[in-house]
Amino acid sequence: MDLVYNIVVVTHLLGMAAVIGGYAAGQPKVNEVMVWGARAQIITGIVLVGMAESIDSLGKDLNMTKIGVKLVVSVLVAAFAEMGRADAKRGKDVPWMTHASGGLGIANVFVAVLWS
Repeated sequence: MDLVYNIVVVTHLLGMAAVIGGYAAGQPKVNEVMVWGARAQIITGIVLVGMAESIDSLGKDLNMTKIGVKLVVSVLVAAFAEMGRADAKRGKDVPWMTHASGGLGIANVFVAVLWS
């Protein structure tokens, strides 16, 4: 199960890279890479927590407060990315949604790394 868990971790990190990389590359509009990265972050994050909670052999000790904060921020990242992308498709230029999605994505990395 360690291998499966680690593959999901890699997918989670690739989602994070897509959000932040898409933010850096797609200015001033939200692009599809950010949207799919945000979706991947939520799905793989939930899978990781589920696996860590249910598989004792993984030996994970979860901080549910931190996970809750990360989930809320991830949902906000996805919401701003989805709305920003929809507006971009309609020809509206709403750069604050791009910055909100990308900035919150970066903030979520800080929460993940610095919250012990």
